Amino acid sequence: MIAPAGCQLIGRWRIIEADLWDRGYLDLGGPATITIGADNHGEIAFGALQAGLDLGYGPSMVFFTWAGFDEMDEVTGDGSAELLDDGSIDITFAYRNGDEAILKAKRDPSSTDGVIGVSPEPRCGRLLLYGC
Repeated sequence: MIAPAGCQLIGRWRIIEADLWDRGYLDLGGPATITIGADNHGEIAFGALQAGLDLGYGPSMVFFTWAGFDEMDEVTGDGSAELLDDGSIDITFAYRNGDEAILKAKRDPSSTDGVIGVSPEPRCGRLLLYGC
């Protein structure tokens, strides 16, 4: 994968809406977020889903594959996120052989510098995928 030189999406984003789910579902397990790291890895969590991302970068867009758990079932898929003129991002999020959703996110206020690295090592309790 290409290094993230100049990618404006690196950081933590708060998912605020989706075309398939209401806000109550998005925040079911805590605040719905996507984190785009500078090390080709990221995380996404909303509803009952927790997943790790493998990223490819452009200046105003990222592409990703993901794997994780949704209601204790292993799930995978792919997607992309694109920076919009208003500073938010649109995320196309697709389950393998399943639903495709459009999510909207705004930069998380705690991500003030826009450069949050995501360690390839999982944080126990955050991603069940890695068996912490």
